[in-house]
Amino acid sequence: MDVAILYEDTAILLCVKPAGVVSEEGGMPDLLRSETRARDIYCVHRLDKAAAGLMVYAKTRASAAALSSTIAAGGLEKEYMAVVQGAAEAEGSMRDLLYHDAAKNKTYVVKSLRRGVREGELSYQKLAQTEALSLVRIRLLTGRSHQIRIQFASRKLPLVGDKKYGSRYRDCPLALWSERLSFRHPVTGEILDYHISPPNAWPWNTFDME
Repeated sequence: MDVAILYEDTAILLCVKPAGVVSEEGGMPDLLRSETRARDIYCVHRLDKAAAGLMVYAKTRASAAALSSTIAAGGLEKEYMAVVQGAAEAEGSMRDLLYHDAAKNKTYVVKSLRRGVREGELSYQKLAQTEALSLVRIRLLTGRSHQIRIQFASRKLPLVGDKKYGSRYRDCPLALWSERLSFRHPVTGEILDYHISPPNAWPWNTFDME
């Protein structure tokens, strides 16, 4: 499987993760080692297996540690695009208590704190709408498992293609795309800000995104 690499140096690389590939060991790192012949590839953040789009990987232990520190401090800005069923508000924010059941690989919105519950927060803007669907741009303020998927689904706005969380569109890929990453380079300190548009395929091409 070919992987699009948008930027690479001795410390990091930015690539486009295909849908259906896990972002951790056994998935993208193996593909990237094969594609680049790099010996070491370190996963510093995650993207759902069913989702696709921009990811950054470290190529040294030092850059992995620096990127991990940046992420922990909120210094990695992540924006996503999604197509949801129904009419989303023009803009908004979502803040919920989330519990991820590892055995079921499913996340739930819960009402109270307990062991394993973490807060999830995001903001979004609607970019376009058809009779049945809304195109939204999402900024993640926390990074929880399946966060975007469950937060929209819990408001009766499931992502298109998300069978796990109630989409009625079951014969298409999950409409969740990592569109933008912005962060400080772990070695040079330069701000890197990369964007990439979702594919020209349904349901993305339902909307005029020019």
